[in-house]
Amino acid sequence: MGVIGLEAPALPASVRDALGAEGALAAALPGFVPRPAQQDLSVAVAEAFERRDSLLAEAGTGTGKTYAYLVPALLSGLKTIVSTGTRALQDQLYHRDLPAVRDALGTGLRTALLKGRANYLCHHRLELAKTEPRMTVGAQSALFQRVVAWAGRTRMGDLAELEALPEGSPVIPMVTSTVDNCLGTECPFWNECFVVQARQRAQAADLVVVNHHLLLADLALKQEGFGEILPGAEAFVVDEAHQLPELAAQFFGESLSARPLVELAREALLECKEVPGALAVLQPPAQALEQAVRALRAQMEPLPPRGTHRRLDEEASVGEGLDVLEARLRELVRALEPLREAAQGMDACHARAVEAIGRLGRWRAEVPVDAGHEEAADAVEMLEVEQGGQAGIQPVPLPADADTVRWYELSPRGFRLQRTPLDVAGPLRAHREASRAAWVFTSATLAVDGRFDHIARRLGLEAPRTLLAPSPFDWPAQALCYLPQRLPPPGAREFSGAMLDAVLPVLHASGGRAFLLFASHRALRETAALLRASDAPWPLFVQGEAPRNVLLQRFRESGNGVLLGAASFREGVDVAGDALSVVVIDKLPFAAPDDPVFEARLDAIRRAGGNPFTDEQLPQAVIALKQGVGRLIRSERDRGVLVLCDPRLTGKGYGRVFMDSMPPFAVTRDVGQVEAFFNEPGLVSPGQ
Repeated sequence: MGVIGLEAPALPASVRDALGAEGALAAALPGFVPRPAQQDLSVAVAEAFERRDSLLAEAGTGTGKTYAYLVPALLSGLKTIVSTGTRALQDQLYHRDLPAVRDALGTGLRTALLKGRANYLCHHRLELAKTEPRMTVGAQSALFQRVVAWAGRTRMGDLAELEALPEGSPVIPMVTSTVDNCLGTECPFWNECFVVQARQRAQAADLVVVNHHLLLADLALKQEGFGEILPGAEAFVVDEAHQLPELAAQFFGESLSARPLVELAREALLECKEVPGALAVLQPPAQALEQAVRALRAQMEPLPPRGTHRRLDEEASVGEGLDVLEARLRELVRALEPLREAAQGMDACHARAVEAIGRLGRWRAEVPVDAGHEEAADAVEMLEVEQGGQAGIQPVPLPADADTVRWYELSPRGFRLQRTPLDVAGPLRAHREASRAAWVFTSATLAVDGRFDHIARRLGLEAPRTLLAPSPFDWPAQALCYLPQRLPPPGAREFSGAMLDAVLPVLHASGGRAFLLFASHRALRETAALLRASDAPWPLFVQGEAPRNVLLQRFRESGNGVLLGAASFREGVDVAGDALSVVVIDKLPFAAPDDPVFEARLDAIRRAGGNPFTDEQLPQAVIALKQGVGRLIRSERDRGVLVLCDPRLTGKGYGRVFMDSMPPFAVTRDVGQVEAFFNEPGLVSPGQ
């Protein structure tokens, strides 16, 4: 892989000028500071656009990568899709960053924000929900009435407008559509459909902001929102690209979950109000299906939370429960069959039940030849190729014997049966090549020890152009890395207590203002209990005790709090200023050994003659550690101490790979230097 050359054709020269000291952004944006690394990144993106190349670019924290790719995107004249990691980042990019850059450049380009259909109000589903008893009485009724009132005044139909609607609320699936239950052009509200309107705006736009879930759903032909748009795109920018391989494995796979099955049963009954006499026919099989789902979940209770298909086979009762579930689905298919012509919704429910039978059979490695009725069996094949109608283009399912891992996952009241491909490089490469577009993959965490081999392999990139854009922060002056001495091995029972003993002097020196990041929820709970028992003088904010956004807000406002989080907090904790001055990481974030997909991937590497540790486990852990380290310094004015408590960093040869992948900060094993850093920064020396 070659590093990008920075010769300057017309577009690269113009983007460098726009981001310079005398450029458009400096003139229009108060506080804008020119950064050479940002300009280099913008030039690299512009060259990728011009040459229709693929670019892998790591942009260190503070580079300003969003502006770096928005400038060439807006100046290139190419139809561009920008994909972000989460819907929150998507909203921030579209509502804050994009308008600022567009106005500074003075471009009149049309832009659009597009989300998956589950983010938009569905008029038809809202009308159905008004007859649902759960929405008219009980705990959800007040929230539902707020949705009804908002529905009368919203122009975009984006549920993000409703701040009172919490994420995960049971009201959301009642008032939004899915690919399965959308009636398409047969819907009486088609002309008012917010999803259709959002698609139309995106089709007409020069730059469309999406998220990875939406991008991948479309690539996998799951029609979450904009199948009409991708063929016309000439450039793609994938921000937070380190997330893409794991997400792609989900979307190129296939799952069957408890919740959609229960919703299928309930929605079949809701559709009965459109068809006289249908309730008497559908109520028994629909209720039986819901009971079978709940019974299967109860039979799975003795199992570990996650495991392979083989582990599930060890429980005879679970196999019996799967047999019953399949039988109940077939009964529902037979009951729905004569009602398909009576209402579009009935036809959609029938198709969903047939698809569920197929997914269950493929997960059990048994390809079903009969869905209980000749026409129902034919529908399995039809679903794979049908275009148009209420379902749109359906995904072609993975063959039952594809190179996948079959596994399950339990939630408190549900389950998921998943088939996941072991390698997504092939599908990603095929879609990228078919697009004939430029592809830019960027993130603050892509490289391992300065190399992109690992992420390039997982994305299916062969000899891509690459760029390392260093952070503009003065790491030796702004940060110190502390490696405590004499800690026990991370697997030892006494590790949590010893780690806290090593960390407490740091917390006293900093006056709290710390983020403690743990490799497991068990370690998090143990340390939280130890901190409370020690009468720590700082307010504690513990993941799981309040919603994430509430915890972060309280932590920022506290001024001296200690925030405790696990793996999901490695990203998205963005606290600039004095509120966060210490980041503590307890253990190197190697993937959990009980992850069935990861274990299967390691086995595949081993069978292919590779080294599972150096080829997969180590690179993944390095990238995960870099994500946690990135929480420490968020601006040019931040100062802080990183505490890495895993003794393997100095006791194992591979520890050097982690350290060489970190920013160039000073490293010490003397807690006295940590205290000096907070009291008299000039006394800190950069010795190893």
